Amino acid sequence: MQDDVPFWQLLQRALVAVAICAALVAFCYFFVDRPVAFYVHDHHFNRVSLLRWLTYPPPIFQAWVPVLLVVLMVRRGWSPLRGWELTLLAACVSLLVADQFRQTLSFAFGRYWPATWIDNNPSLIQDGAYGFHPFSSGPAFGSFPSGHMARTLAVASVVWIAHRRWRWLCVVSSVAVAVGLVGMDYHFVGDTIAGSFVGAIVGTYTAYLWRMATRA
Repeated sequence: MQDDVPFWQLLQRALVAVAICAALVAFCYFFVDRPVAFYVHDHHFNRVSLLRWLTYPPPIFQAWVPVLLVVLMVRRGWSPLRGWELTLLAACVSLLVADQFRQTLSFAFGRYWPATWIDNNPSLIQDGAYGFHPFSSGPAFGSFPSGHMARTLAVASVVWIAHRRWRWLCVVSSVAVAVGLVGMDYHFVGDTIAGSFVGAIVGTYTAYLWRMATRA
């Protein structure tokens, strides 16, 4: 599924990616997130149904992951899985791992949401609440990183590595979900960037380990 890359080189790339992500998130925090959130709110982008629809695929796919895993396990009883089936299996595992990482990071960072839309949560738009509150529990502190983007990139990165001809679809789907999240004020720009990096890193490691497992 992936070109041969020494483990330490992969680790170095991941650390560089984390550093780049941190720099981008910091820049967005001070200069991008608030202006974009207010702009989206003031221009009523949330009335555009298409933007809301763009956010639906990640949770829908995750809801079907258990079914897909069972089907693939039963299918394996007849014969070895084919290439696309192995990719689907790796993508499902990658999504689940990335989402767990996202949940842990959400608790660790504890960021307020751009808008109020769950249990009257404090938000930038409604209350002027903005910032990170590390290790704060509850639905009010789950904005960072974006779970939708973590799940999307966790799948897209596996497909990107396994099937070059579908890379265009990986890019289109990832950008579409990000536009929907920001356009609906579901997430800050920095949230989507962080979620994307989480998903991409998890997906890359999943593909790498999957290749090691299939070669053993």
